Amino acid sequence: MTRIRHIQLAAWCASLLLAGGAARAADAPKVPDYGPNLERFQYPHEVHRHTVNSQGQTLSMAYMDVKPKQANGRTVVLMHGKNFCGATWDTTITALSQAGYRVVVPDQIGFCKSDKPASYQFSFHQLAANTQALLTHLGVERASVVGHSMGGMLAARYALMYGATTDALVLVNPIGLEDWKQEGVPYRSIDAWYARELKANFAGMKKYQQGTYYAGQWRDDYDKWVLMAAGMLQGDGRERVAWNQALTYDMIYTQPVVHEFGQIAVPTTLLIGEQDNTAPGKDAASPEVAKRLGNYAELGPKTARVIPGATLVMWPELGHSPQVQDPQRFNAALLDALKRPAPVKG
Repeated sequence: MTRIRHIQLAAWCASLLLAGGAARAADAPKVPDYGPNLERFQYPHEVHRHTVNSQGQTLSMAYMDVKPKQANGRTVVLMHGKNFCGATWDTTITALSQAGYRVVVPDQIGFCKSDKPASYQFSFHQLAANTQALLTHLGVERASVVGHSMGGMLAARYALMYGATTDALVLVNPIGLEDWKQEGVPYRSIDAWYARELKANFAGMKKYQQGTYYAGQWRDDYDKWVLMAAGMLQGDGRERVAWNQALTYDMIYTQPVVHEFGQIAVPTTLLIGEQDNTAPGKDAASPEVAKRLGNYAELGPKTARVIPGATLVMWPELGHSPQVQDPQRFNAALLDALKRPAPVKG
């Protein structure tokens, strides 16, 4: 092949790459500026505000309180994950409400529509206490608690702290089924997490979510949730959002709940998508450590054996977000889990 043909071929390949890149860029949705507290992102139900006086600060905690048309007398609290918000529970709220449950869906301090303080000692104990204060404010004396992802760690802590008033615990692909530090994941400083979060963008978020949340699949309706997360980082206040994300990553790494699973005394159900491979900090671990982390096909049964009397439901083809990926099947399993009789409290 002549040198001219080589040049022509190289130019042709380059033009294809540029065209493909342009097409992908054209396909990518424009990321809106939703504001650091998702001020311009629409939730599926009315958002209320609860004032939290905590650590010398007055903070605003956002929540939805959806009351059913025909009440069955029970309340369910839905706890979101780290990269999720109360709005992500949209279809679950509808299914629970139609079944007669009152549904309370808080955005935890530091997340989504709630305040993001410049300085806050984040702990699962603190977030659980904030949630309990909200329920007391609403006059809710007993509730079933459902936690997804990081919300699973929080829900487990809540059940350990407030088991006497918790009717049931449902953990949906919770993170924290293993102690990453103990497994060999190196510590990443808050400053390093902060620098990492400032670089977050729609493309990176979508790639991660496709591989982890949805078992390599993608539907157009998933874009909404990537835009929700990316939209908090678009305008003024993005540094505050990234800083709170960094602080809560440190909470997740340094405050494992896995060692206390055997102490949970609340009827517990685990709803697990087996294709999940979530393990925060895995990218900083050695290849040997990383490849054994986030194996939910093994972690689900292992955890069910540790939590006394736990029920395990597993979906081999689903990922980290079964409530989004297959809401009909997920909601049926959740409603079935909540039908388990609550213990009689003396």
